[in-house]
Amino acid sequence: MRVTATAILAALLPLSHAFAQENGESLSANMINNEEREVGTVALNETASGMAHIVVEMTDLPPGPHGFHVHEMGSCNVGDGFASAGGHYAGDREHGVLSEGGPHPGDLPNVHVGQDGVLRVEFFTDRVSVSEDGENPLQDDDGSAVVVHADPDDYSSQPSGEAGDRIACGVIE
Repeated sequence: MRVTATAILAALLPLSHAFAQENGESLSANMINNEEREVGTVALNETASGMAHIVVEMTDLPPGPHGFHVHEMGSCNVGDGFASAGGHYAGDREHGVLSEGGPHPGDLPNVHVGQDGVLRVEFFTDRVSVSEDGENPLQDDDGSAVVVHADPDDYSSQPSGEAGDRIACGVIE
């Protein structure tokens, strides 16, 4: 019996949503690649402490490190290489944790994809808000998107860490 990556992700997705149902508001993004194929999900859950718990489960990505950011627009148009997602969710900050005026609220750690093309990672941030009334809400008037870049973020170059092309995108809903 052959099990597809989509079937595996479908089986794992309820686990991340179970966390959200117990602890507050939740949002998610269905990720697509630049061939318009679904490649996974990003779940964003509000914790009791007010931090955002981010759970990423993706497949069919190029192995190695990749920049991973929240972008300022809730749009993922394949035809424009996901430029429709706009720049990083920046607030009034500079890009990068290594910049004196940084980081952007949407700057997240690089993610590392295994040789099998699978990415599974979870982390927390207090720089964006899952709830609409928090600081830097993901669900503002123009929405937000999650973007995976072709290259790793150098955590300092302006305006986006030299992370390269956008290879996957998902509108946060």
